[in-house]
Amino acid sequence: MNTAATPTILVVDDEEQVRSFFLRLLEDEGYRVEVAGDGPGALAAVARHAPDVVLLDVRLPELDGFEVCRRLKRDVATRLTPIVFVTGLHEREDRIEGIAAGADDFLSKPVDTHELLARVRSLVRMKQYTDDLDSAASIIMTLATMIESRDGQAEGHCYRMANYATSLGRALTLPDDDLRALHRGGFLHDIGMLAIPDLVLRKNGPLDATEFEQVKSHTVVGDRLCGQLRSLQTVRPIVRHHHERLDGSGYPDGLQGDRIPLLAQIIGVIDVYDAMTTPRAYQQPRPAHEAVAVLRAHVRRGWRGEDLVEAFIDLVHSGALASFRADKA
Repeated sequence: MNTAATPTILVVDDEEQVRSFFLRLLEDEGYRVEVAGDGPGALAAVARHAPDVVLLDVRLPELDGFEVCRRLKRDVATRLTPIVFVTGLHEREDRIEGIAAGADDFLSKPVDTHELLARVRSLVRMKQYTDDLDSAASIIMTLATMIESRDGQAEGHCYRMANYATSLGRALTLPDDDLRALHRGGFLHDIGMLAIPDLVLRKNGPLDATEFEQVKSHTVVGDRLCGQLRSLQTVRPIVRHHHERLDGSGYPDGLQGDRIPLLAQIIGVIDVYDAMTTPRAYQQPRPAHEAVAVLRAHVRRGWRGEDLVEAFIDLVHSGALASFRADKA
């Protein structure tokens, strides 16, 4: 598994032997495992590591599993974390209390390891889907609208960026994870503009050196903002590096060549094209053939990759992008 995306399982049990067994079992399956031996320790571990699944014993020192579960399910930050009671209790009343506390599943000791792993895999998938919906999809459109309204970009810029980028990604036969990152990155590539003062964003006339540095900082600010959401980790390289150039003359890090993430290069190419072909407060739109000529000039100057530029130009000439512009331009 990719370390950055490795699911974390929290094992809570007062018996060291049980914790060690689950630790070995789950780590062998590629999970990151945290352990706790009592109720307060479980709550502290959840606060530190935001696990994807909690395997929770009922009989715990200081604070029993039912109360731990109730507290986690009452907290807006943890209420969607799947909790599985792993317990030797078999009474109907105990299961009813667990359900009332908000438990997502039950496993009885001694545990069938195949069943345990199957349940964990299923709940990890559920948690990842929930994270995506709760943390990312519900805010992306709102943020995109805020970005466009603040910096005076043409309506639909983020929509076009997202759809142009995924169209190019498909043409390059990129995997589904990259296509999702491109779609989100298209909407959020300029999220850092939310932190730039209006006087700078809406200034009539050229920016001075200090103001230009402020605008350039949107890449770093946006990267930091996306860092707060696990579901946006794949978008961070796009947000930070879409203004880099292959010859190292871009910003914020002056990356060169293949050190610039491919998805950021894709967004960079498309950003140039859309900026030229849509009306802005400070310019009239340029026809597609002029924008294509500028992109090819960027290739000659060593700023853009020829393969990406030509693949995008093929999409422009094919008419595949027209529907996105017709809908939102």
